[in-house]
Amino acid sequence: MRDSTLGRPTLAATIFTLLQATAPQLQAAEDKPQQLPKISVEGAEETPKVDTVSSPKFTQPLLDTPQTIAVISSKVLQQQQVPTLSEALRNTPGVTFLLGENGNTATGDSIFMRGFDTQGSIFVDGIRDLGTISRDIFNTEQVEVAKGPSGPDNGRGAASGYINMATKVPQADNFSRSTISYGTAENSRVTGDMNYFFEDASTALRLNALVQDGGVDGRDHVERNSWAVAPSLALGLNRDTRAYFYLLHTKQDNRPDGGVPTIGLDGFFNTAFAPGGANAGLRPARVDRDNYYGALSDFNDVEGTMFTARIEHDFSDSLRLRNTSRYGKSEQFYLLTGVNTITATSPNPDEWTVSRSRQSKFQENTVLTNQTNLTAAFTTGAFEHALTGGLEFIYEKQYNPTYVGQGTMAPAGSAAGANLANLYNPNPRDPITGLSLARNGAFTKGDTTTFGAYLFDTVSFAERWEVTGGVRLDDYTTQFDSATLSTATSHPTLPVGTLVPTDLESSDTLFAYKVGVLFKPLPNGSVYLSYATSQQPPGGANFTLSTATTGNNALNNPNVDPQKSNNLELGTKWDLNDGGLALTAAVFRSENENDLVQNDPTDPSAIQQLGKKRVEGIELGVVGQVTDAWQLSAGLAKLDTEVIEGTATQTGAQINWSPELTFTSWSTYQLPFGLTLGAGVRYVDTVFRQINNNSAPGATPPNTPQAPDYWVVDAMLAYAIGTHLTVQLNGYNLADELYVASLNNGGSRYAPGAPRSALLSFHLYF
Repeated sequence: MRDSTLGRPTLAATIFTLLQATAPQLQAAEDKPQQLPKISVEGAEETPKVDTVSSPKFTQPLLDTPQTIAVISSKVLQQQQVPTLSEALRNTPGVTFLLGENGNTATGDSIFMRGFDTQGSIFVDGIRDLGTISRDIFNTEQVEVAKGPSGPDNGRGAASGYINMATKVPQADNFSRSTISYGTAENSRVTGDMNYFFEDASTALRLNALVQDGGVDGRDHVERNSWAVAPSLALGLNRDTRAYFYLLHTKQDNRPDGGVPTIGLDGFFNTAFAPGGANAGLRPARVDRDNYYGALSDFNDVEGTMFTARIEHDFSDSLRLRNTSRYGKSEQFYLLTGVNTITATSPNPDEWTVSRSRQSKFQENTVLTNQTNLTAAFTTGAFEHALTGGLEFIYEKQYNPTYVGQGTMAPAGSAAGANLANLYNPNPRDPITGLSLARNGAFTKGDTTTFGAYLFDTVSFAERWEVTGGVRLDDYTTQFDSATLSTATSHPTLPVGTLVPTDLESSDTLFAYKVGVLFKPLPNGSVYLSYATSQQPPGGANFTLSTATTGNNALNNPNVDPQKSNNLELGTKWDLNDGGLALTAAVFRSENENDLVQNDPTDPSAIQQLGKKRVEGIELGVVGQVTDAWQLSAGLAKLDTEVIEGTATQTGAQINWSPELTFTSWSTYQLPFGLTLGAGVRYVDTVFRQINNNSAPGATPPNTPQAPDYWVVDAMLAYAIGTHLTVQLNGYNLADELYVASLNNGGSRYAPGAPRSALLSFHLYF
């Protein structure tokens, strides 16, 4: 078991000493005053271009930040009328989605970015947001997507980077905005955003609220019902000391979607249609993409509450302190039905069946954190510094009790215990036998306590040069408790059904750093070279520790080393059109090391921690005002992925869930008489689920090893009626493209992309 080599008191003392050492230089800054940039994300942007991110850890505008960071502004979110984080992320290239593992179906933002799982690297205001839920963006000012390993920013994390949602907070202004929408699939949605500023008291109140009810386009019986409220209070606006207090409470009452079988898709394989099979040579038809294989009693209930207090104080224009505290708790409880194995032995397709998989999960997530950040600007000789450092305490806990009694569901007259559906004509009202959800005493519970410290400095000199460097230390302890029911095989000396406890612990100190050199050939442009690292320790993504030495669970063994990632990037950024239009380009190479590899296929215990994956690519972006009337947001990513060291069948293969080419665009043009036209095009290349090199001759081919590429075209019309009302019509997937939005890890089921659909919205402003 690994132990910390740097104790918590030493960690805190180190950062305190570093900050204390800068105090004389901060005082000397009075000789040549430097001012910190104001970091704020307030109000609906008039342009899709955003100049800064919300975190105080970034002291420079995006133009002078040596890293690929895409910001999806509130302007774009409003124009597209997308309700969830996953849908908002369609505006940045290199992002794909996963439907789930073989026996489990993803129920939330299951995101892959630049070839790596990013679901555990989603943040709200720089604080990790736990859970496998679908996040609504009604209370989000902008979505920030940092590409590549970024350990110094937030601590442990994925090789892909991270996603941050910036919360709406009160402003020194008075406004009231609301949107009423109704669309196909009988989908209704109402949002409200009201802000009132008490100027004499420098106080503001803000209230955001949401109510949604209806179905999902192209998916029979699937429902998305939710409501949420987000009150907030700001004290001391426009003063040296400011305080923000904000609460978010959400509740979802959904009917979940387990997807549809992949039969008929390119690459589908079933022995019934192979040579010698019952229907050899037959090419089976696809199922209707509207088909629902679950039960009307299936549910996905989510409830969460999050309270945040943020205090800021400006000691001067060059020294600022921020302290943020948050307590959040959420629960998700679901029962859903997925599909797996197809039985097609009959010559009559009407008699073919697909097995149902009844799945349930209860998960409770808790987070408690306090984060202190100090930002300073000062000069030492010919060098200008923008320094930011801080201390963070983070406590995260996840609890998963096991439920049984999901029941079996099959058409009337099926054999006892059958759990299946008619393949082409499923019935959501098929009888359910043995449904009695109850806890059986088994559970998993994991918590991670982290003490973190970081220090970044951006040094500007010779007018055109900037050097950025940063380090972070995280001293963490993960504790894992679980109980499983014994079987005759697992514990032959115990009575079957005995609860067997497990208690594991892992502790270590993680170190991450980044460095960047930036040259400004002109004030409106930059060229940079940067390098950054991150680490993901055992249990870092799921709070689970394991004694396993084989299989994927071995990555959670406390005795294995953290997975380590690094990113080398060469890029350039330019602001054109008087700063209204941003152009970005970057070439990069990301590597992830310390994967587990089974070197000998005949010996499952021959596991070594030497796996390595590499992603090389280029990413281009443009966002902002092309002309006074024309706005544009577009991005393109081309990836070359490879398993450098893996199993015999993996080495040299492309990394799964990593399309080679992705493209996204959104553009609007405002006509002189109040009409705005908008359109967007998205392209996703072939997404490979499973790629095996050097497979044995005659080996059984995998089922649906890939999802084919696709194009989607969206459009918008908006007309302003006076100053208080805008009517907006959005059309989605105008060509009615049938495509795979996400595929499960086993290739047996997929989530179809939404068909042609429409949404009519009325925006009210007061």
